[in-house]
Amino acid sequence: MEKEFEEELKSLSPVVPFTRRHFVMTMLASGFALAVKPIAAQTAITTDTAGLTAGEVKIPVADGAIPAYRAMPAKGTRFPTVVVVQEIFGVHEHIKDVCRRLAKQGYLAVAPELYARQGDVSKMPDVKEILAKVVSKVPDKQVLSDIDATFAWATKSDKGDAGRQGITGFCWGGRIVWLYAAHNPKLKAGVAWYGRLTSEANERTPRHPLDLAGELEAPVLGLYGGADAGIPLDTVERMRAAIKAAGGKSEIVVYADAPHAFLADYRPSYRKEPAEDGWRRMLAWFKQHGVA
Repeated sequence: MEKEFEEELKSLSPVVPFTRRHFVMTMLASGFALAVKPIAAQTAITTDTAGLTAGEVKIPVADGAIPAYRAMPAKGTRFPTVVVVQEIFGVHEHIKDVCRRLAKQGYLAVAPELYARQGDVSKMPDVKEILAKVVSKVPDKQVLSDIDATFAWATKSDKGDAGRQGITGFCWGGRIVWLYAAHNPKLKAGVAWYGRLTSEANERTPRHPLDLAGELEAPVLGLYGGADAGIPLDTVERMRAAIKAAGGKSEIVVYADAPHAFLADYRPSYRKEPAEDGWRRMLAWFKQHGVA
């Protein structure tokens, strides 16, 4: 499926401007996205809400409001804040669970629905439809602005600490992590899970992580699978070399036998050892760089 994703991205149509104040999604989807088949229920991790405040919130953005999932400790204030950037499947149950896992570690974790203007992917039956009807219409400029708005909302709520901001994302969201680290000078650190590093430029996606390796404002930890059919290892090595050439503090870890989406415990792609090691590395990275 991920190789199909990479190939489909090459032929996506140019960006289609969104209608001002028109939001297709005003509430988050429930459960898992329909296009995820099969659901590996026997391995899916479910994190409870004991000791947490968790649920849907609305994030004010430049042209209205987008839904988001928020999880944080039930007691306290000014928590270190992590924005969690969705896979191509939107903010479904797996992304919500990632937020709860981070909240259990003391973070305010927020996952904004970054497709809210373009469509609800949760009911679409296959990846090709998601790519053609929604992802192809989501411009990077909009995404970066919405993440800015998410951090601003967290700070204004008195629950988020403006001085301790991090970001993590998966697949589609992994690419966004690299872009956002080159966008926001206040960001402390990012962790990108198997995010695409390069592709053809267009109006919607004018630049890619490889283009921005020398412009990163915050260090990024990239976590990649050596058996990822959709992200060739040569692009990972090119990114590593570009970071080194720029004198950057970012790092890349490759798990030799791991496929794409190895943290996605609800899918057959899940690999326990690299997933757990990657999670530990992420928490350590945030602590090392002042997010925790």
